[in-house]
Amino acid sequence: MSRTTPTSSLDYDLPPERIAQEAIEPRDAARLLVVDGLRDLTFRQLPSLLDPGDLLVVNRTRVRAARLRGHKKDSGGAVEVLLLRRRSDDEWEALVKPARRIRIGTEVGFSQLDGVVTSDPEDGVVRLRLTAPAGSDVVDVLPHVGSVPLPPYFHGALADPERYQTVFAKTVGSAAAPTAALHFTPRLIDDLATAGVVFAEVELEVGVDTFRPIATETLESHLMHSERYTVPEAAAQQIAVTQTRGGRIVAVGTTVVRTLETAAAHGAVEPGSGHSELFIMPGYRFRAVDALITNFHAPRTSLIALVAAAIGPSWRGVYEHAVREEFRFLSFGDAMFIDLRRRDAP
Repeated sequence: MSRTTPTSSLDYDLPPERIAQEAIEPRDAARLLVVDGLRDLTFRQLPSLLDPGDLLVVNRTRVRAARLRGHKKDSGGAVEVLLLRRRSDDEWEALVKPARRIRIGTEVGFSQLDGVVTSDPEDGVVRLRLTAPAGSDVVDVLPHVGSVPLPPYFHGALADPERYQTVFAKTVGSAAAPTAALHFTPRLIDDLATAGVVFAEVELEVGVDTFRPIATETLESHLMHSERYTVPEAAAQQIAVTQTRGGRIVAVGTTVVRTLETAAAHGAVEPGSGHSELFIMPGYRFRAVDALITNFHAPRTSLIALVAAAIGPSWRGVYEHAVREEFRFLSFGDAMFIDLRRRDAP
């Protein structure tokens, strides 16, 4: 009989007051929990955890202005859409609210954009054909009519929407920020470079399914969502050189872990683009990543499953410590540093 892992094994008590409702300034003033020894640092002290020749790999995707508010053309009823990914030149996969009265053929208007629903809702997700004014592309219009979607559990306000973009953000395409990198500042990057730490950039288009609770009773039954990734040739070469010289590959965020581990499916990290459906859960054997910087994640998510795989069975004690010591959780919360070489034995 094959072994199964109950999804309830990813439960822990997260008090609502531990969920960060403001973005701390400066960014690198966030706290940093070092799992090895449960040491409490600030993110500004990250250079003290790294060695010359270590490689920090970051996700350079930028959050799209993907939240659109409009109306149904037949009734005038309000409609809110979150664009998840572009499926073709004019068709998008989108989360729509309210979904109960949306059907194939429903026409919607969003300021300068017109839309037609081309599939019935499934878990609130539809296919949506969007058209822009003549001579324009939808992606060019979005920054003018849409807004950057903030996480649903964040009820605060940002003085500047750019606070939900990382300093590495370049390529537009994500529906959510790769939050571990939100703690970096230009000053910290300069200090890391001075200390001999090297940076490499990859891309993974973050989807909102990343944050949704796992709905199946067992982890083995969970169907991981698909996200597009790219490992540039330069990044693959940097990784190979770092490994040859004995440096560590330090992933900044779970999205980078999934990108590198997907690209290393046959051994070395290979350059190229594709779609990752990799679900990392306890018992996973890491091929490419030596250390991980990540935020504190919600129970029963694929993110906490990855953290449990990275730390080992003691992950729950680490999280209980973080709750007790009043670390800030989720997207605008604090961070943790996990050295995978020191994780628990399986």
